[in-house]
Amino acid sequence: MLNIRVEKIQNPKPLPSQDNPLTFGTIFSDHMFIMDYEIGKGWIDPRIVPYGPLELDPSCMVFHYGQEMFEGLKAYRTEDNRILMFRPDKNIERANKTNERICIPTIDEDDFLQALKAIVKMDESWVPDKPGTSLYIRPFIIATDPFLGVRPSNTYKFIIILSPVGAYYPEGLNPVKIWIEDEYVRAVAGGLGEAKAGANYVASLKAQVKAHDEGYSQVLWLDGVERKYIEEVGAMNIFFKINGVVVTPQLNGSILPGVTRRSCIELCKSWGITVEERKISAEELFTAAEDGSLEEVWGTGTAAVISPVGHLRKGDQVVQIADGGIGSLSQKLYDTVTGIQLGKVEAPEGWIEEVI
Repeated sequence: MLNIRVEKIQNPKPLPSQDNPLTFGTIFSDHMFIMDYEIGKGWIDPRIVPYGPLELDPSCMVFHYGQEMFEGLKAYRTEDNRILMFRPDKNIERANKTNERICIPTIDEDDFLQALKAIVKMDESWVPDKPGTSLYIRPFIIATDPFLGVRPSNTYKFIIILSPVGAYYPEGLNPVKIWIEDEYVRAVAGGLGEAKAGANYVASLKAQVKAHDEGYSQVLWLDGVERKYIEEVGAMNIFFKINGVVVTPQLNGSILPGVTRRSCIELCKSWGITVEERKISAEELFTAAEDGSLEEVWGTGTAAVISPVGHLRKGDQVVQIADGGIGSLSQKLYDTVTGIQLGKVEAPEGWIEEVI
């Protein structure tokens, strides 16, 4: 168990007004958790301190070689004023898989969970209570050796910051428009695609800008080898309902194993819906859209939870999904997942961790 040292802020910031929209990722709570790693000592000096700038050497390896892991999960305030986290064990498991992939020391799972609960409890007043709001939790690790050379760092910082948020997409639960990218590549099997590392996201920016310029919310990536098979959206995994069957790209080493993705698969199966994790080509998708068998499309992720897709575009091909609105299964998944997160729907065993 961690012996967490606490330094409370002397002049707390005013809580954000919930009369105004909480723009995602722009407001941060009063405190942050920090723990250091030194080779030969392991993870040391866990502490909660006032949120503020970090002092880092300009030669820190994270700046030059990108050795960095991050995660994302949320805490929710229930109607009876409890604070819950949704499946944090799966985020911790994924974080350590990312750590192993990019040569960062893993963190004991119990210590990781203790740190998450401690910082959320410290800033519990920052967990909003309006419908559609939550406290976004961002754990991350950066390489801190002051060294210009390509090797794993010998020192690291593990940090957790908190941000009260509203909807990830301005559209809310209204269907978004997705651009299928066929020029740029995000990841390939054997690379970092299945890791939650910053390098994946900087690789996506060029296509994201192009999509936004065309009026599309997100990029849907094709595989990096054949440029043929659907993989994932920039900030979400992707699902299709075709002739009553739920289809999602199989995890292949270049797709992030999303926690919400996994939860939706498990829920659909529990409802008796056939789920196929397999390759699906853009050609198959557009054919299904044209013959009417493509019934629903939605994305899943921690930030957006469920995001219905109303339009898809690839080159000059543009299709509308069904009537362009949210489908019945997408709505059911959204209602169920958010209901579990808010303590309104009974959760499968192990899905909810109560903080307070």
